[in-house]
Amino acid sequence: EYVDIESEEFLELVKEGATPTSSQPSIGQTLEVFEQEEDELLVITMADGLSGTYQSTVGAKETLDDNKRIHIINSMTLCGPHRYLVGKALQLKEEGMSIDAIMQEIHKRIATTKSFLIPQDFSFLKRGGRLTPLAAAVGGMLKVVPVMMQTEDGKKLEKFALKRTMKSAVSEVIKSFLSIGVDESYRIYVSHAGVLKQAQEVVKQIQKKFENIQIEILDLSPAFITQGGPGCIAIQTIKM
Repeated sequence: EYVDIESEEFLELVKEGATPTSSQPSIGQTLEVFEQEEDELLVITMADGLSGTYQSTVGAKETLDDNKRIHIINSMTLCGPHRYLVGKALQLKEEGMSIDAIMQEIHKRIATTKSFLIPQDFSFLKRGGRLTPLAAAVGGMLKVVPVMMQTEDGKKLEKFALKRTMKSAVSEVIKSFLSIGVDESYRIYVSHAGVLKQAQEVVKQIQKKFENIQIEILDLSPAFITQGGPGCIAIQTIKM
C-alpha cells in the first residue's frame, strides 16, 4: 500500500469484485530492517490479535544475538491512535528522552485508547476472523447499523450497539467517550474507507459534544479496508 496501490484505486478494484487479502511483514523482511541499524530500535506494532505483526516481530528479535537493543511494544490499537503513538515516540526522542522513559510514556497513552468501528459490509470482518462469536452473528442482521468495539485486550472486535441510523450509532460512541472522561486532553480520529462526506458528518456530530477537542479525519489504507470493508468508519480516541 502507498507503494504499488493507493486507497482510491484499491476501493475501485473491490467494487469491481476483487476479494483482497492482507499479510503481515515476513520475519525475513523484519530481520533485514533490524540488521540495517546498529542503534537501539523501538517498534510499535498494531494490536496483537488483530494482526500477527507483534508476534512475528518478537520472533524476529529473538533470532538475533544483539537483540537487547530492540524494544517492541504492542500498541493494542490501530489506525489513528497508533499513528499518534509513533509520532509521540519520535517527539520524545527529539526531546532527548531515554528509550525506557519513552516506552513508559507510550504505555501510559495506550491505556487511554478507545476504538469503535462502524462497518457497512460485514462480510469483510467475518472473513478476516477478527470478531468475537457473538459479533460474527450480528453480521446476518439486516437494516441495522452495527457498532463494533475493540475488546479490552485489543485482540478482537465485539458488538457494542445496534442502531437504525448512522447518527444514532455515532451518538452511542459519543456516550461512551463521555463515560470515560474524554475531554480536551484527548484527540479523536475519524478514519474512513472512501466515504469522506459521511466522515465529515460524523465529525460535525462529535464536535457538538466535544467543541474543544482536536478531531482528525484520516483515509483508511488498503490493509485496513481489507478488514473493515468499503464504507467503514472508525472512531477512536487517545489521551495526548
